[in-house]
Amino acid sequence: MANNAEDKMTGLQKAAILLIALGPERSSTIFKHLKEDEIEELTLEIANTRSVTPQIKDEIIDEFYQICLAQQYIAEGGITYAKELLEKALGADKAMDVIGKLTASLQVKPFEFVRKTDPSQLLNFIQDEHPQTIALILSYLSPGQAALIVSALPPERQSDVARRIALMDRTSPDVIKEVEKVLESKLSSLVNQDYTIIGGVDAVVDILNTVDRGTEKHIMETLEIEEPELADEIRKKMFVFEDILLLDDRAIQRVLRDVDNNDLALALKGANEQVQNAIFNNLSKRLAVMIKEDMDFMGPVRMKDVEEAQQKIVNIIRKLEDSAEIVISRGGGDEIVV
Repeated sequence: MANNAEDKMTGLQKAAILLIALGPERSSTIFKHLKEDEIEELTLEIANTRSVTPQIKDEIIDEFYQICLAQQYIAEGGITYAKELLEKALGADKAMDVIGKLTASLQVKPFEFVRKTDPSQLLNFIQDEHPQTIALILSYLSPGQAALIVSALPPERQSDVARRIALMDRTSPDVIKEVEKVLESKLSSLVNQDYTIIGGVDAVVDILNTVDRGTEKHIMETLEIEEPELADEIRKKMFVFEDILLLDDRAIQRVLRDVDNNDLALALKGANEQVQNAIFNNLSKRLAVMIKEDMDFMGPVRMKDVEEAQQKIVNIIRKLEDSAEIVISRGGGDEIVV
């Protein structure tokens, strides 16, 4: 039976067939999230994969969908919740089979209950904690949640917490459990038994890319004084509005197609001459004149409004980079005036 053939396949073989079924465009997007050795293994397996029956292909796609569904349910309400929903959808035996396939590699993150808590309420619980404790908790939150909390902390604590997140490497399960006990109210969370890798420069970059521009500037300025090497490493991975100078003319033109003219005029109002020239050189003469006139007519503007407009453009740039429509040349380029 086809099902027996599918059951005998390795995870690598199934992954290769899934990527073939998804097609080159979707598969290339998945490859962006894999390590080099994983890409090499999968590429070799795809190359060695010959004919696959439609039935096996459909079964592998179905298995992938079920596992994704289970992971989503687990993220929403834990393993028990996932098991109940899967039993209703697939039956008891199939549900246990799907959960069983996940348990070997499944890592249910600590602080599961915290991620479902409103950030403003969470802030009340943790704002008086030690900065290292705050850093530990924020490392497990989504960048958006962590950004809201970092922005609400006193300025003198923001850079301290950001620094601790960036320098964090491994944390003992005992420490994580102890911190969880303090915060946990009704919900409980499963902890990975092995040491958990969290934090790091990428974590703080995700947070800094999400906080408001004022908070980001304060944290980076403080880090540049206290931890210049760390600040340099973080800055290389970040993209701020002034880094539009890292884009070539074609990429800038692509970005400008998605930018509202009012946002562009407001963003350029607070930009340096280099950035303004880079933008105007990639606009039609007529549109450049119109934007300059808008900038003159709007008079004095609030810095907060300028930063919000700049952030909108940065978000467009990041979105286009994620979809591989533009490429940002990071590291090794000319120094950027920020």
